[in-house]
Amino acid sequence: MTWFQALILGIIQGLTEYLPVSSSAHLVLVPWLLGWRSDERLVFPFDVLVHWGTLVPVLIYFRHDLWAILAGGWAGLRKGVPFATPEGRLGGWILLATVPAGILGLLLKRSIEAVFLQPVLVGALLFGTAGLLWLGERLGRRERDLGRMTVGDALVIGFAQALALLPGISRSGATMAAGLGRGFLRPEAARFSFLLSIPALLGAGLVALGDLYRIGLPPEAMTPILIGFLSAALSGYLAIWGLMKMVRRRSLRPFAVYCAGIGALTLMLSLLRG
Repeated sequence: MTWFQALILGIIQGLTEYLPVSSSAHLVLVPWLLGWRSDERLVFPFDVLVHWGTLVPVLIYFRHDLWAILAGGWAGLRKGVPFATPEGRLGGWILLATVPAGILGLLLKRSIEAVFLQPVLVGALLFGTAGLLWLGERLGRRERDLGRMTVGDALVIGFAQALALLPGISRSGATMAAGLGRGFLRPEAARFSFLLSIPALLGAGLVALGDLYRIGLPPEAMTPILIGFLSAALSGYLAIWGLMKMVRRRSLRPFAVYCAGIGALTLMLSLLRG
């Protein structure tokens, strides 16, 4: 992997982790479309540590929300009622919504990893992301805030996040679409989706780091990983900032059209390549 490839893949990871277009699909499809060949020893550690690069911007952007959640939860815990405050309850909903993807990710890890080797299937799954975004915008009432979230809301959004274990189904797209379908305002659905990404990225990274520890980190991986990590962190922050501004005024339908277009392009190219 060259430094240029690491830079491009880092930027793609940062942008598509938070834009509702599936980062995993783009990391599979871009090298496939461009014919890039990377040392298999570098691919896994690069993906693991660059994914952690996208954790940095969400921690920075939502630092005030995170501090309020932690402070509210801790204050409630000292009184024996950890979910008594709005901030404490929001933290509880985030933890509850994380459970489905966490359980299914551990149970289906090997089956899911096999899908990453099939670009055609990844392209087809992008149509699933397009459909979820379109339905969320079509059916959502967009009248509730996170202060009115229920157990049912958290579980529906959590199972939507579990769908994104498949490359091609966008995590942010699925969770925002589910939030819209449950009647949340678009900015509120996006905010919960981003906050929900923190335990998801942290947990997936810890599991992957265990695998990486057993495999070992090749010395030649350090430079591309550093370039990818930094570019993912910067582009990820820009993606969060841009999307949070966009959802206050516009719908997510353009992303649905984009996903359908990339999925169609992938299927056509796969047919042409035989």
